[in-house]
Amino acid sequence: MDQNRAKTLFKKGGFFILLGVPEGTEFGIDLKSWNTGEKFRGVKMIPPGIHYVFYSSVSNTGDTAPRTGFFHYYKETEIVVKKWDKIGEGLSLEKVTEEEVVKLKDNIKALDGFLGPYPFDIKEKWVLLTSNISEKLTKRLVPLCGEVRSALELESCTDANRPRGTKISNDDQHASLSSKGRRSSLNNVEDILLPHLEPKEGTNLRFTVFPEKTYPDGSSPSEITKHSLDSSYLFEQIVCSYEEPTDILGEFEFCYICFLVGHSLEAFEQWKQIFSLFCSCEDAIKKYRRLYDAFLSLIDIQVKEIPEDFLADIVSNKNFVYIKLRDLFRFIKSSDVDGKLKCKADRLRQAFSDLYQWDFSHLESEDEDEAPVIVNL
Repeated sequence: MDQNRAKTLFKKGGFFILLGVPEGTEFGIDLKSWNTGEKFRGVKMIPPGIHYVFYSSVSNTGDTAPRTGFFHYYKETEIVVKKWDKIGEGLSLEKVTEEEVVKLKDNIKALDGFLGPYPFDIKEKWVLLTSNISEKLTKRLVPLCGEVRSALELESCTDANRPRGTKISNDDQHASLSSKGRRSSLNNVEDILLPHLEPKEGTNLRFTVFPEKTYPDGSSPSEITKHSLDSSYLFEQIVCSYEEPTDILGEFEFCYICFLVGHSLEAFEQWKQIFSLFCSCEDAIKKYRRLYDAFLSLIDIQVKEIPEDFLADIVSNKNFVYIKLRDLFRFIKSSDVDGKLKCKADRLRQAFSDLYQWDFSHLESEDEDEAPVIVNL
């Protein structure tokens, strides 16, 4: 890097200082990670905006602990200082005093040789992946403890919240002689005996909750069927639950970073749910055309970053993204939307076909599992 540019970035960029971190700890920011050296004290020249800092403690035998991280919205020249907790093998809960921060800021040049530069080779990609994550939205989604953990800390639920098993009657016991009845009774017994665990309070991500009912009150059977085939009503309910319509894209990006970088399966499930919602609407495409335009740009970047095997369902071995994209491309093709968006969808469809050999031909035909079953009477 040019020295004049490096000096400018050093003056205007942010700093993350981590004191007392053991050598060999896995540490990363945004899309890059390393193992810390003896002199490591943090990262310098961090560009303004949202960033994700993460770490994993590493044992003497080389075993790596589950990943933990946090989001922070950096301002110009901002310094964030954390201390390492050797006993807890993570960031200390001890607050760094303002006096300590000021002292470090005054002597920041002396720390220059102990700080690694921000990896600017990933800056452009990072900005594209997080362009809709606002500081306000981040505060709403992160756990109350402030950390995103790949391994949730579980605890037994209170007695009041504990699910109650159904008592097995004598009739049920007789019914269990049949194979179907036996399985049913065994499941009931398992539900009673197995402990019911839930995430420790304050550690779970606070995602938007999807309503169970996907149709308006008072809907007729035909209207319920319509809303089952086209999730535009549900899409509008979810979008209206945010302060800004683009926040649904922000949460989509937030989930992506949490599962891709933070290794959170909880975030992956929410990402899949939002992805599926976008791909299950037809009427909403024209009304929320700007959101769909931005969504197409996002998945173009996101899908290329995920290993293809990761998207295949373990049970059915079917690619979830491919199946949903078929629906999306079919809806866009048949919708009354402008040609510019249709062309963008066609280019994306061709790009995925060339890259992964995904077959998007015959979009008008039903998937085998979704096709109607014909019964000869």
